[in-house]
Amino acid sequence: MNFTLVGGELWAMSLSDLDREALAAAMRRLERPSFAVRVAALAGKPVGLVWRALPAPVSSVVAKATERALEGALDVALFSLRDGRLAGGTFVRGRALHTVLACASGAIGGAFGLTALAVELPISTTIMLRAIAAIAQEEGEDLADPRAGLACLEVFALGASAANREGPDSDYFAVRALLAQGAVEVADFAVDKGAMREGAPAVVRFLAQIASRFGIVVTEKVMAQAVAVVGALGGAAVNLAFVEHFQDLARGHFTVRRLERVYGVAAVRDEYDRLKSDLAATA
Repeated sequence: MNFTLVGGELWAMSLSDLDREALAAAMRRLERPSFAVRVAALAGKPVGLVWRALPAPVSSVVAKATERALEGALDVALFSLRDGRLAGGTFVRGRALHTVLACASGAIGGAFGLTALAVELPISTTIMLRAIAAIAQEEGEDLADPRAGLACLEVFALGASAANREGPDSDYFAVRALLAQGAVEVADFAVDKGAMREGAPAVVRFLAQIASRFGIVVTEKVMAQAVAVVGALGGAAVNLAFVEHFQDLARGHFTVRRLERVYGVAAVRDEYDRLKSDLAATA
């Protein structure tokens, strides 16, 4: 519960009906079925056809492509998003264009398969990051603040399959808490140095935490494009689901952050947990 000072006394604040509805929508976005489930439903096939272990050489390619994609996205999150031209209204109105571009890059991946991942994934990840940033800005984030850029990057850590997010660090707030210290260190480093060194320990740790989760969804994307019936849909269709998955997470994430700025973290988390329990009870 958050409090506000009125007439020299502290009064408890509760979420308005409108904000409670917004939080409920955010919770549903953040707790919705995994990307693998969404793509399997699109293909009309069991999720097992999409999510399975990759051979070691393929896993290595995915891991390297994921690492490279996040390194590029980190630079964008800390520096390019702070450019006033990107943070203006044109940037927001261009979110649909970002989706189209990401789908186009996915079509390349679908056409050329795993060999194109090293080229396609950094491009589509950067494009998605800009679309995520547009959502962040719509929800009141100041993109001139490096912490807002890092919050955009954190969205990539929120999309892992539910089947692979079991344990105490599996839910939305736990993932945020896990990333919080690293985000502070990286933001402070960027402000102090004015530039990033990819080998800096704080940067390596932060990117590794995100990569371990983002890589799961990238693996699911690769498998979806490899399944024959999904392949008939084309890489663009798979990437559309990929983009929409992270945009949904971004809308939920930045709605929660907006409400936290109004009501405080504790009040928003208590209400989120209550809404989540109610959803589980009716499932």
